[in-house]
Amino acid sequence: MPRPALLAHDLVRVLGGRRVLDGVSLTAAPGRRIGLIGENGTGKSTLLRLLAGTDTPDAGTVTRPDGLGFLHQEMPHAPATTLAAVLDDALREAREDLAALDRLGTVLARTPEDDPAHPHLLDAYGSRLEQAQDRESWDADRRAALVLDGLGLGSLTPDRTLDTLSGGQRGRLALAALLARRPPALLLDEPTNHLDDQAAAFLEEQLRLLPGTAVVAGHDRAFLDAVCTDLIDLDPSPDGPVRYGGNYSAYLAQKRAERDRWERRHAQEERERDALRVTARVTAHRLAPDRGPTDNEKMGYGHRAGRVQSQVSRRVRDATRRLAELERTRTPAPPRLLRLTLRPLTAPPEQTTDPAKTTGPKGTTAPEGATAPEDTTAPKDTTLPLLSLRDVHVPGRLAPTTLDVTATDRLLVTGGNGTGKSTLLAVLAGHLTPEGRLHRRPGPTVGLLTQDTAFARPDRTARDTYDRILGPARAEAVPLDSLGLLHPADLDKEVGHLSVGQRRRLALALLLADPPHLLLLDEPTNHLSPALCDELEEAMATGPGAVVVAGHDRWLRRRWQGREIHLQPATGPRDFPSTGPETVR
Repeated sequence: MPRPALLAHDLVRVLGGRRVLDGVSLTAAPGRRIGLIGENGTGKSTLLRLLAGTDTPDAGTVTRPDGLGFLHQEMPHAPATTLAAVLDDALREAREDLAALDRLGTVLARTPEDDPAHPHLLDAYGSRLEQAQDRESWDADRRAALVLDGLGLGSLTPDRTLDTLSGGQRGRLALAALLARRPPALLLDEPTNHLDDQAAAFLEEQLRLLPGTAVVAGHDRAFLDAVCTDLIDLDPSPDGPVRYGGNYSAYLAQKRAERDRWERRHAQEERERDALRVTARVTAHRLAPDRGPTDNEKMGYGHRAGRVQSQVSRRVRDATRRLAELERTRTPAPPRLLRLTLRPLTAPPEQTTDPAKTTGPKGTTAPEGATAPEDTTAPKDTTLPLLSLRDVHVPGRLAPTTLDVTATDRLLVTGGNGTGKSTLLAVLAGHLTPEGRLHRRPGPTVGLLTQDTAFARPDRTARDTYDRILGPARAEAVPLDSLGLLHPADLDKEVGHLSVGQRRRLALALLLADPPHLLLLDEPTNHLSPALCDELEEAMATGPGAVVVAGHDRWLRRRWQGREIHLQPATGPRDFPSTGPETVR
Protein backbone atom coordinates (compact mmCIF):
# COMPACT_ATOMS: atom_id res chain seq x y z
CA MET A 1 0.00 0.00 0.00
CA PRO A 2 1.61 3.31 -1.07
CA ARG A 3 2.14 5.69 1.83
CA PRO A 4 0.70 9.19 1.43
CA ALA A 5 2.87 12.30 1.67
CA LEU A 6 2.30 15.31 3.89
CA LEU A 7 1.88 18.42 1.74
CA ALA A 8 1.56 22.13 2.55
CA HIS A 9 1.19 24.86 -0.05
CA ASP A 10 1.63 28.63 0.43
CA LEU A 11 0.67 28.69 4.10
CA VAL A 12 0.04 32.11 5.63
CA ARG A 13 -0.66 32.63 9.32
CA VAL A 14 -1.13 35.99 11.02
CA LEU A 15 -0.99 36.11 14.83
CA GLY A 16 -1.32 39.31 16.84
CA GLY A 17 -1.10 41.41 13.70
CA ARG A 18 2.23 39.82 12.66
CA ARG A 19 2.75 37.43 9.77
CA VAL A 20 4.35 34.49 11.50
CA LEU A 21 4.29 32.41 8.31
CA ASP A 22 4.20 33.97 4.86
CA GLY A 23 3.80 31.61 1.92
CA VAL A 24 5.47 28.52 3.39
CA SER A 25 5.31 25.30 1.35
CA LEU A 26 6.49 21.85 2.36
CA THR A 27 6.56 18.36 0.89
CA ALA A 28 7.27 15.52 3.32
CA ALA A 29 7.39 12.22 1.45
CA PRO A 30 7.39 8.87 3.25
CA GLY A 31 10.81 8.05 4.63
CA ARG A 32 11.83 11.71 4.96
CA ARG A 33 12.49 13.17 8.40
CA ILE A 34 12.40 16.93 8.21
CA GLY A 35 13.76 19.22 10.92
CA LEU A 36 12.41 22.74 11.41
CA ILE A 37 15.00 25.17 12.76
CA GLY A 38 15.19 28.90 13.29
CA GLU A 39 15.04 31.59 15.93
CA ASN A 40 12.24 31.63 18.46
CA GLY A 41 9.20 33.27 16.92
CA THR A 42 9.92 32.22 13.33
CA GLY A 43 6.88 29.93 13.29
CA LYS A 44 8.14 26.39 13.94
CA SER A 45 5.39 25.47 16.39
CA THR A 46 2.81 27.39 14.35
CA LEU A 47 3.72 25.41 11.24
CA LEU A 48 3.39 22.13 13.14
CA ARG A 49 -0.09 23.10 14.37
CA LEU A 50 -1.16 23.95 10.83
CA LEU A 51 0.20 20.65 9.52
CA ALA A 52 -1.59 18.79 12.32
CA GLY A 53 -4.90 20.58 11.73
CA THR A 54 -5.15 21.97 15.27
CA ASP A 55 -4.86 25.49 13.80
CA THR A 56 -6.22 26.93 10.56
CA PRO A 57 -4.11 28.93 8.08
CA ASP A 58 -5.23 32.35 6.90
CA ALA A 59 -4.31 31.20 3.40
CA GLY A 60 -2.90 28.07 1.82
CA THR A 61 -3.75 24.38 1.99
CA VAL A 62 -2.56 21.25 3.82
CA THR A 63 -2.97 17.65 2.66
CA ARG A 64 -2.25 15.23 5.47
CA PRO A 65 -2.35 11.42 5.82
CA ASP A 66 -5.18 9.90 7.82
CA GLY A 67 -4.18 9.10 11.38
CA LEU A 68 -1.39 11.64 11.58
CA GLY A 69 0.18 11.84 15.05
CA PHE A 70 1.02 15.12 16.79
CA LEU A 71 2.98 15.42 20.04
CA HIS A 72 0.90 17.87 22.06
CA GLN A 73 2.34 20.01 24.81
CA GLU A 74 -0.38 18.67 27.11
CA MET A 75 -1.78 15.14 26.93
CA PRO A 76 -5.41 14.99 25.72
CA HIS A 77 -6.51 12.93 28.73
CA ALA A 78 -8.12 13.70 32.08
CA PRO A 79 -5.78 13.83 35.12
CA ALA A 80 -7.35 10.66 36.58
CA THR A 81 -6.61 8.61 33.46
CA THR A 82 -4.38 5.61 34.13
CA LEU A 83 -1.25 4.71 32.22
CA ALA A 84 -2.98 1.51 31.01
CA ALA A 85 -5.87 3.58 29.59
CA VAL A 86 -3.47 5.89 27.77
CA LEU A 87 -1.76 2.91 26.13
CA ASP A 88 -5.10 1.25 25.32
CA ASP A 89 -6.11 4.41 23.46
CA ALA A 90 -2.77 4.47 21.63
CA LEU A 91 -3.13 0.82 20.57
CA ARG A 92 -6.83 1.09 19.74
CA GLU A 93 -6.26 1.17 15.95
CA ALA A 94 -3.93 -1.84 16.04
CA ARG A 95 -6.41 -3.83 18.11
CA GLU A 96 -9.24 -2.81 15.78
CA ASP A 97 -7.16 -4.15 12.87
CA LEU A 98 -6.71 -7.53 14.55
CA ALA A 99 -10.40 -7.74 15.60
CA ALA A 100 -11.52 -6.85 12.07
CA LEU A 101 -9.22 -9.48 10.54
CA ASP A 102 -10.64 -12.12 12.88
CA ARG A 103 -14.19 -11.12 12.00
CA LEU A 104 -13.57 -10.92 8.24
CA GLY A 105 -11.65 -14.20 8.29
CA THR A 106 -14.55 -15.96 10.00
CA VAL A 107 -17.05 -14.54 7.51
CA LEU A 108 -14.82 -15.45 4.55
CA ALA A 109 -14.45 -19.02 5.78
CA ARG A 110 -18.24 -19.38 5.81
CA THR A 111 -18.81 -17.68 2.43
CA PRO A 112 -18.56 -19.86 -0.73
CA GLU A 113 -16.29 -18.55 -3.45
CA ASP A 114 -19.20 -18.41 -5.91
CA ASP A 115 -21.16 -16.16 -3.54
CA PRO A 116 -21.49 -12.61 -4.98
CA ALA A 117 -20.32 -11.19 -1.63
CA HIS A 118 -17.07 -13.16 -1.64
CA PRO A 119 -14.99 -10.75 -3.83
CA HIS A 120 -16.01 -7.77 -1.68
CA LEU A 121 -15.14 -9.63 1.52
CA LEU A 122 -11.81 -10.67 0.04
CA ASP A 123 -11.00 -7.06 -0.92
CA ALA A 124 -11.95 -5.85 2.54
CA TYR A 125 -9.80 -8.51 4.17
CA GLY A 126 -6.83 -7.65 1.91
CA SER A 127 -7.08 -3.93 2.63
CA ARG A 128 -7.30 -4.48 6.37
CA LEU A 129 -4.39 -6.95 6.22
CA GLU A 130 -2.20 -4.39 4.43
CA GLN A 131 -3.13 -1.78 7.01
CA ALA A 132 -2.34 -4.15 9.89
CA GLN A 133 1.01 -5.04 8.34
CA ASP A 134 1.76 -1.36 7.80
CA ARG A 135 1.03 -0.60 11.46
CA GLU A 136 2.71 -3.79 12.67
CA SER A 137 -0.46 -4.39 14.63
CA TRP A 138 0.51 -7.91 15.77
CA ASP A 139 3.55 -6.43 17.53
CA ALA A 140 1.73 -3.52 19.18
CA ASP A 141 1.73 -4.70 22.80
CA ARG A 142 5.38 -5.75 22.73
CA ARG A 143 6.26 -2.45 21.04
CA ALA A 144 4.43 -0.48 23.74
CA ALA A 145 6.37 -2.22 26.49
CA LEU A 146 9.64 -1.65 24.62
CA VAL A 147 8.89 2.05 24.12
CA LEU A 148 7.95 2.59 27.77
CA ASP A 149 11.19 0.99 28.88
CA GLY A 150 13.26 2.89 26.31
CA LEU A 151 11.87 6.23 27.47
CA GLY A 152 12.50 5.49 31.13
CA LEU A 153 8.90 4.65 32.10
CA GLY A 154 9.22 0.89 32.42
CA SER A 155 9.02 0.98 36.23
CA LEU A 156 5.61 2.70 36.28
CA THR A 157 2.68 0.46 37.16
CA PRO A 158 -0.32 0.35 34.78
CA ASP A 159 -2.64 1.80 37.45
CA ARG A 160 -0.61 5.02 37.88
CA THR A 161 -2.73 8.06 37.01
CA LEU A 162 -1.54 11.08 35.07
CA ASP A 163 -1.94 13.42 38.04
CA THR A 164 0.65 11.40 39.98
CA LEU A 165 3.31 11.80 37.27
CA SER A 166 5.81 14.64 36.96
CA GLY A 167 5.66 16.97 33.98
CA GLY A 168 8.62 15.19 32.42
CA GLN A 169 7.02 11.79 32.88
CA ARG A 170 3.77 12.98 31.27
CA GLY A 171 5.74 14.33 28.33
CA ARG A 172 7.57 11.03 27.87
CA LEU A 173 4.31 9.10 28.17
CA ALA A 174 2.75 11.22 25.40
CA LEU A 175 5.76 10.46 23.21
CA ALA A 176 5.62 6.75 24.08
CA ALA A 177 1.94 6.59 23.14
CA LEU A 178 2.71 8.05 19.70
CA LEU A 179 5.61 5.70 19.04
CA ALA A 180 3.56 2.70 20.13
CA ARG A 181 0.71 3.77 17.87
CA ARG A 182 3.05 4.08 14.86
CA PRO A 183 1.07 6.60 12.76
CA PRO A 184 1.85 7.20 9.06
CA ALA A 185 3.19 10.68 9.86
CA LEU A 186 4.60 12.14 13.07
CA LEU A 187 4.76 15.81 14.07
CA LEU A 188 7.03 16.43 17.05
CA ASP A 189 7.68 19.72 18.86
CA GLU A 190 10.91 19.65 20.91
CA PRO A 191 10.65 15.86 21.43
CA THR A 192 13.89 15.51 23.43
CA ASN A 193 12.72 17.78 26.24
CA HIS A 194 12.68 15.74 29.47
CA LEU A 195 14.82 12.97 27.90
CA ASP A 196 18.18 11.87 29.24
CA ASP A 197 20.95 10.71 26.90
CA GLN A 198 19.78 7.09 26.85
CA ALA A 199 16.14 7.96 26.15
CA ALA A 200 17.14 10.47 23.44
CA ALA A 201 19.27 7.83 21.71
CA PHE A 202 16.33 5.40 21.89
CA LEU A 203 14.01 7.97 20.30
CA GLU A 204 16.53 8.62 17.53
CA GLU A 205 16.68 4.91 16.71
CA GLN A 206 12.87 4.62 16.66
CA LEU A 207 12.51 7.54 14.26
CA ARG A 208 15.23 6.27 11.92
CA LEU A 209 13.29 2.99 11.63
CA LEU A 210 10.00 4.80 10.98
CA PRO A 211 8.71 3.99 7.46
CA GLY A 212 6.43 7.05 7.35
CA THR A 213 7.03 10.79 7.54
CA ALA A 214 8.34 12.83 10.45
CA VAL A 215 8.47 16.61 10.85
CA VAL A 216 10.34 17.78 13.93
CA ALA A 217 10.81 21.25 15.41
CA GLY A 218 13.72 21.41 17.79
CA HIS A 219 16.87 23.00 19.16
CA ASP A 220 18.63 19.71 19.97
CA ARG A 221 21.46 19.71 17.45
CA ALA A 222 22.62 16.18 18.31
CA PHE A 223 19.09 14.92 17.68
CA LEU A 224 18.78 16.83 14.38
CA ASP A 225 22.13 15.40 13.31
CA ALA A 226 21.18 11.82 14.17
CA VAL A 227 17.66 11.80 12.71
CA CYS A 228 17.00 14.32 9.95
CA THR A 229 17.24 13.73 6.21
CA ASP A 230 16.36 17.39 5.50
CA LEU A 231 16.34 20.69 7.40
CA ILE A 232 14.15 23.71 6.75
CA ASP A 233 15.53 27.01 8.05
CA LEU A 234 12.63 29.31 8.87
CA ASP A 235 14.81 32.33 9.67
CA PRO A 236 13.89 35.28 7.43
CA SER A 237 15.66 35.40 4.08
CA PRO A 238 14.96 37.12 0.75
CA ASP A 239 13.83 33.83 -0.78
CA GLY A 240 11.76 32.67 2.19
CA PRO A 241 12.41 29.43 4.12
CA VAL A 242 15.34 27.45 2.73
CA ARG A 243 15.43 23.64 2.61
CA TYR A 244 18.78 21.90 3.05
CA GLY A 245 19.40 18.26 2.25
CA GLY A 246 21.09 16.12 4.87
CA ASN A 247 21.46 16.18 8.64
CA TYR A 248 22.65 18.99 10.90
CA SER A 249 26.33 18.47 10.07
CA ALA A 250 25.53 18.80 6.35
CA TYR A 251 23.48 21.92 7.11
CA LEU A 252 26.43 23.50 8.94
CA ALA A 253 28.74 22.77 6.02
CA GLN A 254 26.30 24.33 3.56
CA LYS A 255 25.78 27.39 5.78
CA ARG A 256 29.54 27.91 6.10
CA ALA A 257 29.92 27.68 2.32
CA GLU A 258 27.06 30.18 1.87
CA ARG A 259 28.68 32.62 4.27
CA ASP A 260 32.05 32.27 2.54
CA ARG A 261 30.41 33.06 -0.81
CA TRP A 262 28.54 35.97 0.77
CA GLU A 263 31.72 37.41 2.28
CA ARG A 264 33.64 37.05 -1.01
CA ARG A 265 30.83 38.68 -3.01
CA HIS A 266 30.57 41.56 -0.54
CA ALA A 267 34.36 42.09 -0.51
CA GLN A 268 34.53 41.99 -4.30
CA GLU A 269 31.76 44.58 -4.61
CA GLU A 270 33.46 46.81 -2.06
CA ARG A 271 36.74 46.65 -4.00
CA GLU A 272 34.96 47.42 -7.27
CA ARG A 273 33.02 50.25 -5.64
CA ASP A 274 36.22 51.81 -4.27
CA ALA A 275 37.92 51.52 -7.66
CA LEU A 276 34.97 53.17 -9.42
CA ARG A 277 34.97 56.01 -6.91
CA VAL A 278 38.67 56.58 -7.57
CA THR A 279 38.14 56.42 -11.35
CA ALA A 280 35.28 58.91 -11.25
CA ARG A 281 37.05 61.29 -8.83
CA VAL A 282 40.51 61.27 -10.46
CA THR A 283 39.22 61.39 -14.02
CA ALA A 284 36.84 64.20 -13.20
CA HIS A 285 39.71 66.12 -11.56
CA ARG A 286 41.86 65.72 -14.68
CA LEU A 287 38.94 67.00 -16.71
CA ALA A 288 38.40 70.09 -14.51
CA PRO A 289 37.22 72.97 -16.75
CA ASP A 290 39.59 75.57 -15.30
CA ARG A 291 42.72 73.45 -15.72
CA GLY A 292 44.92 74.51 -18.62
CA PRO A 293 46.94 72.08 -20.74
CA THR A 294 50.29 70.89 -19.45
CA ASP A 295 53.50 71.47 -21.46
CA ASN A 296 53.26 67.94 -22.89
CA GLU A 297 49.65 68.56 -23.88
CA LYS A 298 50.19 71.96 -25.63
CA MET A 299 51.49 70.49 -28.88
CA GLY A 300 48.37 69.71 -30.90
CA TYR A 301 46.08 70.40 -27.96
CA GLY A 302 43.58 72.30 -30.02
CA HIS A 303 43.23 69.43 -32.49
CA ARG A 304 42.75 66.74 -29.88
CA ALA A 305 41.02 68.62 -27.07
CA GLY A 306 37.50 67.87 -28.20
CA ARG A 307 38.14 64.17 -28.71
CA VAL A 308 39.93 63.77 -25.34
CA GLN A 309 37.23 65.75 -23.58
CA SER A 310 34.58 63.42 -25.01
CA GLN A 311 36.47 60.21 -24.11
CA VAL A 312 37.20 61.28 -20.56
CA SER A 313 33.65 62.49 -20.03
CA ARG A 314 32.37 59.11 -21.19
CA ARG A 315 34.70 57.36 -18.70
CA VAL A 316 33.34 59.51 -15.89
CA ARG A 317 29.75 58.81 -16.92
CA ASP A 318 30.39 55.06 -17.20
CA ALA A 319 32.06 54.92 -13.79
CA THR A 320 29.29 56.99 -12.20
CA ARG A 321 26.58 54.86 -13.81
CA ARG A 322 28.26 51.60 -12.71
CA LEU A 323 28.74 53.00 -9.21
CA ALA A 324 25.06 53.93 -8.98
CA GLU A 325 24.09 50.42 -10.14
CA LEU A 326 26.32 48.82 -7.51
CA GLU A 327 24.82 51.03 -4.82
CA ARG A 328 21.31 50.06 -5.92
CA THR A 329 22.01 46.29 -5.94
CA ARG A 330 24.50 46.38 -3.09
CA THR A 331 25.15 43.09 -1.27
CA PRO A 332 24.92 43.85 2.47
CA ALA A 333 27.70 42.75 4.76
CA PRO A 334 27.04 39.38 6.43
CA PRO A 335 25.65 39.72 9.96
CA ARG A 336 28.35 39.95 12.59
CA LEU A 337 29.04 36.68 14.35
CA LEU A 338 28.68 36.53 18.12
CA ARG A 339 31.88 37.56 19.88
CA LEU A 340 32.88 36.86 23.47
CA THR A 341 35.79 38.98 24.67
CA LEU A 342 36.30 38.37 28.36
CA ARG A 343 38.51 40.60 30.45
CA PRO A 344 42.09 39.40 30.82
CA LEU A 345 43.89 39.86 34.14
CA THR A 346 46.23 42.73 33.34
CA ALA A 347 46.49 44.81 36.51
CA PRO A 348 49.57 44.72 38.82
CA PRO A 349 49.72 41.82 41.29
CA GLU A 350 48.58 42.35 44.85
CA GLN A 351 48.85 40.37 48.07
CA THR A 352 45.76 38.17 48.41
CA THR A 353 43.92 37.06 51.47
CA ASP A 354 42.86 33.53 52.26
CA PRO A 355 39.39 33.41 53.80
CA ALA A 356 37.95 29.98 54.43
CA LYS A 357 34.58 31.12 53.17
CA THR A 358 33.21 34.09 51.29
CA THR A 359 29.86 35.16 50.01
CA GLY A 360 31.28 36.97 47.01
CA PRO A 361 34.16 39.27 46.11
CA LYS A 362 34.10 42.95 45.46
CA GLY A 363 33.15 43.49 41.85
CA THR A 364 31.02 40.36 41.54
CA THR A 365 28.50 41.04 38.84
CA ALA A 366 24.82 41.41 39.50
CA PRO A 367 22.87 38.20 38.79
CA GLU A 368 21.38 39.66 35.64
CA GLY A 369 24.74 39.73 33.92
CA ALA A 370 25.81 43.37 34.40
CA THR A 371 29.47 43.54 35.38
CA ALA A 372 31.02 46.00 37.78
CA PRO A 373 33.72 48.44 36.55
CA GLU A 374 37.08 46.75 36.09
CA ASP A 375 38.88 46.39 39.41
CA THR A 376 42.50 47.54 39.16
CA THR A 377 43.47 45.22 42.02
CA ALA A 378 42.99 42.17 39.77
CA PRO A 379 46.27 40.24 39.88
CA LYS A 380 48.26 39.80 36.70
CA ASP A 381 49.48 36.28 37.47
CA THR A 382 47.16 33.97 35.54
CA THR A 383 48.76 30.77 36.83
CA LEU A 384 47.10 31.03 40.25
CA PRO A 385 43.46 29.87 40.46
CA LEU A 386 40.68 32.42 40.52
CA LEU A 387 38.75 30.03 42.75
CA SER A 388 39.82 27.04 44.82
CA LEU A 389 37.21 24.69 46.27
CA ARG A 390 38.11 21.96 48.74
CA ASP A 391 35.29 19.64 49.79
CA VAL A 392 32.78 22.41 49.17
CA HIS A 393 29.22 21.14 49.48
CA VAL A 394 25.61 22.17 50.03
CA PRO A 395 23.67 19.52 51.99
CA GLY A 396 21.08 17.82 49.84
CA ARG A 397 22.05 19.78 46.74
CA LEU A 398 25.78 19.54 46.01
CA ALA A 399 28.06 16.66 46.95
CA PRO A 400 31.55 17.51 48.27
CA THR A 401 33.47 19.01 45.37
CA THR A 402 37.16 19.84 44.97
CA LEU A 403 37.93 22.15 42.07
CA ASP A 404 40.31 24.89 40.86
CA VAL A 405 39.25 27.45 38.28
CA THR A 406 42.16 29.21 36.55
CA ALA A 407 42.13 32.61 34.86
CA THR A 408 41.89 31.15 31.35
CA ASP A 409 39.93 28.00 32.14
CA ARG A 410 37.30 26.40 29.91
CA LEU A 411 35.35 24.10 32.21
CA LEU A 412 32.24 22.06 31.47
CA VAL A 413 30.12 20.89 34.43
CA THR A 414 27.98 17.82 33.66
CA GLY A 415 25.79 15.46 35.65
CA GLY A 416 22.23 14.24 35.81
CA ASN A 417 19.26 16.29 36.94
CA GLY A 418 19.54 17.14 40.61
CA THR A 419 23.31 16.67 40.89
CA GLY A 420 23.86 20.35 41.69
CA LYS A 421 25.14 21.92 38.46
CA SER A 422 23.19 25.16 39.03
CA THR A 423 24.08 25.08 42.73
CA LEU A 424 27.80 24.87 41.93
CA LEU A 425 27.55 27.88 39.61
CA ALA A 426 25.71 29.84 42.32
CA VAL A 427 28.55 28.99 44.73
CA LEU A 428 31.20 30.09 42.20
CA ALA A 429 29.31 33.35 41.63
CA GLY A 430 29.14 34.07 45.36
CA HIS A 431 25.34 33.91 45.45
CA LEU A 432 25.24 30.92 47.80
CA THR A 433 27.37 30.23 50.89
CA PRO A 434 28.50 26.57 50.99
CA GLU A 435 30.16 24.43 53.59
CA GLY A 436 33.82 23.51 53.15
CA ARG A 437 36.86 25.58 52.15
CA LEU A 438 36.50 28.14 49.37
CA HIS A 439 39.34 30.53 48.46
CA ARG A 440 38.52 33.36 46.08
CA ARG A 441 41.05 35.79 44.62
CA PRO A 442 40.01 39.40 45.15
CA GLY A 443 39.51 41.65 42.17
CA PRO A 444 38.28 39.64 39.17
CA THR A 445 34.67 40.27 38.19
CA VAL A 446 32.19 37.43 37.83
CA GLY A 447 29.11 37.18 35.60
CA LEU A 448 26.39 34.53 35.88
CA LEU A 449 23.76 33.63 33.30
CA THR A 450 21.06 31.69 35.12
CA GLN A 451 18.40 29.49 33.56
CA ASP A 452 15.67 32.01 34.36
CA THR A 453 16.12 35.74 34.86
CA ALA A 454 13.47 37.99 36.39
CA PHE A 455 13.72 41.75 35.93
CA ALA A 456 12.96 44.03 38.88
CA ARG A 457 11.41 46.62 36.53
CA PRO A 458 9.26 44.64 34.08
CA ASP A 459 7.68 47.90 32.89
CA ARG A 460 10.93 49.03 31.26
CA THR A 461 11.68 48.13 27.66
CA ALA A 462 14.51 45.82 26.74
CA ARG A 463 16.47 48.74 25.26
CA ASP A 464 15.93 50.97 28.32
CA THR A 465 16.85 48.12 30.69
CA TYR A 466 20.05 47.49 28.74
CA ASP A 467 21.01 51.20 28.71
CA ARG A 468 20.33 51.72 32.42
CA ILE A 469 22.24 48.65 33.60
CA LEU A 470 25.29 49.23 31.42
CA GLY A 471 25.31 53.00 31.63
CA PRO A 472 25.10 55.43 28.68
CA ALA A 473 28.76 55.20 27.62
CA ARG A 474 28.96 51.40 27.46
CA ALA A 475 25.50 51.05 25.92
CA GLU A 476 26.49 53.50 23.20
CA ALA A 477 29.78 51.69 22.59
CA VAL A 478 28.01 48.31 22.26
CA PRO A 479 24.42 48.95 21.11
CA LEU A 480 21.93 46.24 21.97
CA ASP A 481 20.83 45.84 18.35
CA SER A 482 24.45 45.21 17.27
CA LEU A 483 24.60 41.92 19.19
CA GLY A 484 21.83 40.22 17.22
CA LEU A 485 20.39 38.52 20.29
CA LEU A 486 16.96 40.17 20.21
CA HIS A 487 14.73 40.75 17.20
CA PRO A 488 14.44 44.47 16.33
CA ALA A 489 10.70 44.28 17.02
CA ASP A 490 11.44 43.16 20.61
CA LEU A 491 13.87 45.92 21.55
CA ASP A 492 11.12 48.30 22.61
CA LYS A 493 8.91 45.71 24.30
CA GLU A 494 8.55 45.80 28.06
CA VAL A 495 10.70 43.07 29.57
CA GLY A 496 7.66 41.77 31.45
CA HIS A 497 6.17 40.87 28.07
CA LEU A 498 9.27 39.04 26.85
CA SER A 499 9.41 35.25 26.87
CA VAL A 500 11.78 33.32 29.13
CA GLY A 501 14.11 32.83 26.19
CA GLN A 502 14.05 36.52 25.26
CA ARG A 503 14.85 37.52 28.85
CA ARG A 504 17.82 35.13 28.82
CA ARG A 505 19.00 36.69 25.57
CA LEU A 506 18.85 40.13 27.16
CA ALA A 507 20.84 38.86 30.17
CA LEU A 508 23.39 37.31 27.78
CA ALA A 509 23.61 40.61 25.88
CA LEU A 510 24.48 42.41 29.13
CA LEU A 511 27.29 39.92 29.75
CA LEU A 512 28.68 40.20 26.23
CA ALA A 513 28.54 43.99 26.23
CA ASP A 514 30.53 44.38 29.46
CA PRO A 515 32.25 41.03 29.96
CA PRO A 516 33.69 39.84 33.28
CA HIS A 517 36.91 37.98 34.04
CA LEU A 518 34.95 34.83 34.92
CA LEU A 519 31.80 33.94 33.00
CA LEU A 520 29.39 31.34 34.40
CA LEU A 521 26.74 29.97 32.03
CA ASP A 522 23.92 27.72 33.23
CA GLU A 523 22.47 25.72 30.31
CA PRO A 524 23.40 28.52 27.87
CA THR A 525 21.94 26.82 24.79
CA ASN A 526 18.40 26.66 26.24
CA HIS A 527 15.99 28.88 24.25
CA LEU A 528 18.62 29.71 21.61
CA SER A 529 18.41 28.74 17.97
CA PRO A 530 20.89 26.10 16.76
CA ALA A 531 22.77 28.68 14.71
CA LEU A 532 23.15 31.01 17.69
CA CYS A 533 24.25 28.09 19.87
CA ASP A 534 26.99 27.31 17.36
CA GLU A 535 28.16 30.93 17.40
CA LEU A 536 28.17 31.04 21.20
CA GLU A 537 30.20 27.82 21.43
CA GLU A 538 32.77 29.12 18.97
CA ALA A 539 32.94 32.39 20.88
CA MET A 540 33.59 30.53 24.14
CA ALA A 541 36.36 28.39 22.69
CA THR A 542 39.23 30.89 22.70
CA GLY A 543 40.35 34.21 24.12
CA PRO A 544 41.18 35.58 27.54
CA GLY A 545 39.16 35.12 30.69
CA ALA A 546 37.59 32.00 32.19
CA VAL A 547 34.35 30.27 31.22
CA VAL A 548 32.47 27.68 33.26
CA VAL A 549 29.47 26.06 31.59
CA ALA A 550 26.88 23.80 33.19
CA GLY A 551 24.98 21.90 30.54
CA HIS A 552 23.27 18.77 29.34
CA ASP A 553 23.39 19.74 25.63
CA ARG A 554 24.76 16.63 23.92
CA TRP A 555 26.12 18.50 20.92
CA LEU A 556 28.03 20.93 23.16
CA ARG A 557 29.39 18.09 25.31
CA ARG A 558 30.60 16.11 22.30
CA ARG A 559 32.49 19.08 20.86
CA TRP A 560 33.82 20.55 24.11
CA GLN A 561 37.59 21.10 23.97
CA GLY A 562 38.25 22.15 27.56
CA ARG A 563 38.14 20.39 30.92
CA GLU A 564 35.10 18.59 32.26
CA ILE A 565 33.87 17.80 35.76
CA HIS A 566 31.02 15.32 36.29
CA LEU A 567 28.92 15.79 39.43
CA GLN A 568 27.44 12.95 41.43
CA PRO A 569 24.08 13.19 43.26
CA ALA A 570 24.18 14.71 46.72
CA THR A 571 22.83 12.81 49.70
CA GLY A 572 20.99 14.01 52.77
CA PRO A 573 17.97 16.26 53.27
CA ARG A 574 17.38 19.28 51.05
CA ASP A 575 17.61 21.78 53.89
CA PHE A 576 18.79 24.68 51.77
CA PRO A 577 16.24 26.79 49.87
CA SER A 578 16.42 26.92 46.12
CA THR A 579 18.40 29.80 44.63
CA GLY A 580 15.43 30.54 42.36
CA PRO A 581 15.52 32.94 39.42
CA GLU A 582 17.99 35.81 39.50
CA THR A 583 16.52 39.30 39.63
CA VAL A 584 17.80 42.21 37.58
CA ARG A 585 17.78 45.49 39.45
